[in-house]
Amino acid sequence: MESYIPMSFERSLKTGFDELGLTLPEGAETAYLRYLELLTDWNTRMNLTAVTDPDEAAVRHFADSAAMLRFADIPQNAALIDVGTGAGFPSLPCAVLRPDLKITLLDSLRKRLDFLACVTGELKIDASCVHARAEDGGHDKALREKFDVACARAVATLPVLCEYCLPFVRVGGVFVALKGPGAAEELKASKRAVALLGGKVERIESFELGGSKRCVVTVRKISHTPTAYPRTPAKISKNTL
Repeated sequence: MESYIPMSFERSLKTGFDELGLTLPEGAETAYLRYLELLTDWNTRMNLTAVTDPDEAAVRHFADSAAMLRFADIPQNAALIDVGTGAGFPSLPCAVLRPDLKITLLDSLRKRLDFLACVTGELKIDASCVHARAEDGGHDKALREKFDVACARAVATLPVLCEYCLPFVRVGGVFVALKGPGAAEELKASKRAVALLGGKVERIESFELGGSKRCVVTVRKISHTPTAYPRTPAKISKNTL
């Protein structure tokens, strides 16, 4: 039996997608509502999100994640890794819209991966869960430079994200960062990191969503990442690229 979709949730979801110029496919509202129900339930037992209000979540979780598909070039059947995925944002809302994507969810906390396994099972999303820290996964031969796309949302500053994420991207692929209003300053601070790690900033898209300033940054991988990267968190913290 399908969940009843509250009118306000459906309206907020549609408004957010309209602002992005995206169309909600049939069944997406039901999938997102079920996702939110599971998120709200699991959030009572572990810290997954501070946003559980349905109307707010419709915009800040689901529409905001979908902005990656609007402002970054994600090819059909792309292998995508969501680094430090947390509660599954941005990759799982995108998978609802693009079931062709081959999703890998990487996170350092096993309990979060248990939640994600529950969500992907309920929503019938084909995704792999990897229990690892980004700095370890980036050196794993099974993961290093194996993905068409690496993405991250609200994990760290852009120079740090580049070091964590670009090692996963194959040459020719992209790293996509979903950022807030401080993205312009972070970009200025990221020039050395991007170049050193084998990337080139390809596209910067600023937009407003639900009254908030947002930005999607796309970095193209143009050469192999040196084997010394990513470094340990202690070294990154002491000397950010």
